[in-house]
Amino acid sequence: MKRKVLAILVPALLLAGAANAAEMYNKNGNKVDLYGKVDARHTFSDNSGDDGDETYVQVGFKGETQITSQLIGYGQWEYKTYANNTESAGDKSFNRLAYAGLKLTDVGSFDYGRNYGVVYDVEAWSDMLPVFGGDSYTWTDNFMVGRTNGVATYRNQDFFGLVDGLNFALQYQGANEGSNASEDQEGTKNGHDDIRFQNGDGFGMSTSYDFSGDLEGLSFGAAYASSDRTNEQEGAGRNNALIAGGEKADVWTIGAKYDANDIYLAMMYAETRNMTPYGDYGIADKTQNFEAVAQYQFDFGLRPSLAWVYSKGVDLTYPGGANRPQGRTEDVDLVNYIDVGASYAFNKNFSAYVDYKINLLDEDEDFYAMQGIATDDIVGVGMIYQF
Repeated sequence: MKRKVLAILVPALLLAGAANAAEMYNKNGNKVDLYGKVDARHTFSDNSGDDGDETYVQVGFKGETQITSQLIGYGQWEYKTYANNTESAGDKSFNRLAYAGLKLTDVGSFDYGRNYGVVYDVEAWSDMLPVFGGDSYTWTDNFMVGRTNGVATYRNQDFFGLVDGLNFALQYQGANEGSNASEDQEGTKNGHDDIRFQNGDGFGMSTSYDFSGDLEGLSFGAAYASSDRTNEQEGAGRNNALIAGGEKADVWTIGAKYDANDIYLAMMYAETRNMTPYGDYGIADKTQNFEAVAQYQFDFGLRPSLAWVYSKGVDLTYPGGANRPQGRTEDVDLVNYIDVGASYAFNKNFSAYVDYKINLLDEDEDFYAMQGIATDDIVGVGMIYQF
């Protein structure tokens, strides 16, 4: 284990499973399910930023109402609060999800609010590790690759009821500008001062096919999204070589998974342009990303996991240092680790886990120290009560 500052944030775990939700109300076509979990977690690392208590609580509800025989209204809200600091430390709570919509039989569903970007439809397949994973290029509030604000989403299952297993989604995201944006820009009230978490208007789509018969459990998927970049992002790119220029931010991904016979296998490849954060303040002009995970579910509750997560920044501007002159461009690994973990389910409501992130980034590389990217291993252990 080594000592440096980790700035590539690990995204939150997938939301608590609906199978464990507690039904609060179900009468006259109205249904509300409550779900949540307490994750008592501790991480160990030589990097002080990744060593310590990480306990948090997550709670939410899903509801629906039968409007007509074919039309359903629905909504979901999810909230997270950390419990790893003193009571006087300030607010460490936030909304993860909050959206509402309508679903019409065989036509599809449409909702609006804070939700997952459609690119995550494919990324979710490999984001299955006990603690880490899903962070080669996925950041929260970074265009449409993770959870984000102001997305209108249309989803269709089984292609209007005509083709079993063929699904697709279309998504539009409104602008989320910074508070310092000029008056002629949009979305300033719901934007972010950090330019890495702003976005202009954008559009995304995803599609997947779930096989049946002898190939049941096998799925293939793809997704694409393109967004305008804000004036602040473009301006910063012109003035700082470590921040991507360009008027558009784009991402595409392909993936596959197999989930049957107690075996889970998934992999994905993605490329991004002018969108992916790295280090303390950089935005990569281009990244190439790969994730693969293999898991097996034993009957007695044990689920071992093995994964590789990798992201390469293409033609990044080197910030200078002992080994290379300032301003040189080259390809640099931004994320590169092997993950070995396991979880054990005592029952559907209680489990324990351990996850070891073996960091493969070179500790002697000047780039990581200057950008604030940790090269240390991390071990996470914990217990989860969920309902």
